[in-house]
Amino acid sequence: MTNPHRTHKRVTIADVAREAGLSPTTVSHSLNGIGQVDPRTRQHVKDVAARLKYRPSVRAQRLRTGKSHAIALLSSMPAAVSAGESQLGFFTELAMGLARKALLSGYVLVLAPPMDQCDPLALMDIDGAILLEPAPDDPIARELEERGVPCVTVGGEPGPDNIDLQHAAAADLLLRHLLDSGARRPGLILGASGRASQRSFHERYLAMAGARGFAPAVGLAAEEEGEAGGQRAAARLLAEHPGLDALCVPIDTFASGALRAIGEAGLRVPGDLLLATRHDGVRARTCQPPLTAVDLHLDAVSHAAVQRLLRMLGHETQDAQPGLPAPALVARRSTGA
Repeated sequence: MTNPHRTHKRVTIADVAREAGLSPTTVSHSLNGIGQVDPRTRQHVKDVAARLKYRPSVRAQRLRTGKSHAIALLSSMPAAVSAGESQLGFFTELAMGLARKALLSGYVLVLAPPMDQCDPLALMDIDGAILLEPAPDDPIARELEERGVPCVTVGGEPGPDNIDLQHAAAADLLLRHLLDSGARRPGLILGASGRASQRSFHERYLAMAGARGFAPAVGLAAEEEGEAGGQRAAARLLAEHPGLDALCVPIDTFASGALRAIGEAGLRVPGDLLLATRHDGVRARTCQPPLTAVDLHLDAVSHAAVQRLLRMLGHETQDAQPGLPAPALVARRSTGA
């Protein structure tokens, strides 16, 4: 009977070389696509390696190249807004697409949750990083620059190393939808961090208020306060502006808090007040009623971010940025859909 605890000897480069009748150097060059090796020899080596079920040692590759073959997803956003109590927020949903694309490209993704107690970069060995929606003068961005770690931002300031989340387009989609759905005086609740997304929503909201002739009503909430902060900001805004008939709340954690405040004020969504948020994630889909949101095409964003970072790390790869699709409205019951 086969022993289930039996350990199998790992097939090595030397084993493949012996079977192929070649030197270990030629086999190594053939498998790694380097050196001057005849194409027929290279294919012969690959066939032998496949037959022997050879698997390269990631540890040996790291020792040889001096690289970790790991990239990190980082954000200075507190967990209260980036993930929430479920830990399934914008940050972790983006991470799934990044992990898939990174692994197919020979890298592992290190997910570094926001940590107030220590510097996460001091605990990681990474070749590059993807920084989600950095704040102005972001401490993680500064640390990456000081350490010389290549970095791509997602939803940050416009630039060659930023993947554009098209904040203005998302804001216009939501605001126009609210107005087209019957709102006459929508309010806006933003995070107080000054991130590019929040600034863009504020700018588009003020422009639309001027164009449509309604008086602006803007509330702010601290990111670290999470859903409770959104609830308090919404309660204040509704008390100060009793004529509001809709709320645009880009941060989904704040939006679910706003939904609570609306209920506590004795109002119904969508009967008395329309409500919409930016990210079409788990929170938007599971709220009651489900929230109108925007599909940011996170799979395409993930692909573009990893491609851009690989280019920064010296890999020859096509940049996917020009092909990013435009944000798409996902209308749900919170706006009467």
